[in-house]
Amino acid sequence: MRLTVLGGGGFRVPLVHQALLDDSGDPAGRCTELVLYDTDRARLDAIGAVLTQQTARHEGPAPAVRATTDLDDALRGADFVFSAIRVGGLAGRVSDERISLAEGVLGQETVGAGGVLYGLRTLPVAVRIAERIADVAPDAWVINFTNPAGMVTEAMCRVFRERGLGDRVIGICDSPVGLCRRAARALDTDPDRAGYDYVGINHLGWLRRVVVDGSDRLPELLADAPALESFEEGKLFGADWLRALGALPNEYLHYYYFNREAVASLREADATRGEFLHTQQSGFYERLNAGADTDAYAAWERNRREREETYMAESRKASGGWQRDSCDLDGGGYDRVALALMRAIARNERTTLILNVPNRNAVPGVDADAVVEVPCLVDAAGARPLSTGAVAPDQLGLMLTLKGVERATIEAAHTGSRDAALRALALHPLVDSVRVADRILHAAGGF
Repeated sequence: MRLTVLGGGGFRVPLVHQALLDDSGDPAGRCTELVLYDTDRARLDAIGAVLTQQTARHEGPAPAVRATTDLDDALRGADFVFSAIRVGGLAGRVSDERISLAEGVLGQETVGAGGVLYGLRTLPVAVRIAERIADVAPDAWVINFTNPAGMVTEAMCRVFRERGLGDRVIGICDSPVGLCRRAARALDTDPDRAGYDYVGINHLGWLRRVVVDGSDRLPELLADAPALESFEEGKLFGADWLRALGALPNEYLHYYYFNREAVASLREADATRGEFLHTQQSGFYERLNAGADTDAYAAWERNRREREETYMAESRKASGGWQRDSCDLDGGGYDRVALALMRAIARNERTTLILNVPNRNAVPGVDADAVVEVPCLVDAAGARPLSTGAVAPDQLGLMLTLKGVERATIEAAHTGSRDAALRALALHPLVDSVRVADRILHAAGGF
């Protein structure tokens, strides 16, 4: 089986490689070749050095690794294509953050004005990639982790559907699985034994039930403040607000429920998240390519650990200041979801995963083609969303509003329409003025 990673010089690629090394399933469905594609040869070389040392530390079979800067070469013969590109690099993220914060609104990679700007820059490239996959590797399954994951997945899905290739684009995210596993551990339950009722769109979802042996134990957790505030989401939102909601929100909803505090914390910080990562990763790649770090894997691991320790630092500061638990610092998440998804399809190992897929009729009140983030039944036929039942009005209202923002962004990226781009920014609930939206769009350029 051949897996192609787009954005193969990305910092988190070693996590995917490690998941492949750890795969102990049926050898017939194991990845035997990993192809890394990137437009930056130096980044490919640096990550290649990390993977070489990672393989040397591993006992057992390992996929052959090949790197290329030729997209068609990377796609040809692929069984799975994992898209994890960053258009504009971290410098683009920094610009999105600073333009937004200068207007007093949220500057974040996928949420608020920053998310819209990132989408406008990323979608044209993602669509062109989807078109090349459809031409060069039409039988491949596409696993999208490129942010903003919901709108990118929906735009790529349209390409495949228009060409009669079906729903072969599936979006993944590590946030829902992390939330579910933390909630189960807080209930002193094996996360792999529980079932989870989760509904939303990417970076906007709620865990509504945690089912163990046929019983929903979420009410028990909501009633136990110490247990509830023992894990990340409980600390972020507080027991009182979670009891009022009657559900556990995805961590990104902190930007909605505590927007004023989050923006204040971001504006007070010495550097934005993008600036921190830009400095950290630039140094990492420069040292590896200059031969300054002879142990590439150890250098990568140090930087990875620091990256995880500082994740959502501004939200943690805004919610009282606290450190992440050690069990949340291993960096695993989206890589495990990607491996589980590939195994289910390649080996016909039926499983249930929370994924980003076209709604069909899973979520009442949301149209069939809208990409939603819900539990899906996965096997050799792909991912089929499971019915969620009725969604609370506050949840559905936010989902529909943000889906409108996503679709206006897709329209703007496709047509170049400034009106659509302005609509995407101004209708976002975290952008508080049409005039602010207009100034942000002007500062970003391109429309």
